[in-house]
Amino acid sequence: MFNLFSRTKEYEDLGGLDFKTKYNAAKGILVDVRTPGEFQSGSIRGARNIDFMSAGFMERFLQLDKNKEYFLFCRSGARSGNACHMLAKEGYKVYNLSGGIGAWPE
Repeated sequence: MFNLFSRTKEYEDLGGLDFKTKYNAAKGILVDVRTPGEFQSGSIRGARNIDFMSAGFMERFLQLDKNKEYFLFCRSGARSGNACHMLAKEGYKVYNLSGGIGAWPE
């Protein structure tokens, strides 16, 4: 009746090659949700940093255009998966890089 136990995903987990292909085709926005220190130590070219662990994460994201597609990643895929879950509930079209930044093909 209420689907209280439904675990339907509102976003897609994609492996490295599928993530990169879809990102390039969609001309989406690449978002590194790691901390600023992690971001500065190396990221994917063209990514912007919006730290999922920061108090202002949702506030910063809510200023962005919901008509665009967002491609999120972190170190392992866990933080970005959690971020995708939250953002999808707000109406954003989001994709998670399953396996994290190490899954990004060069």
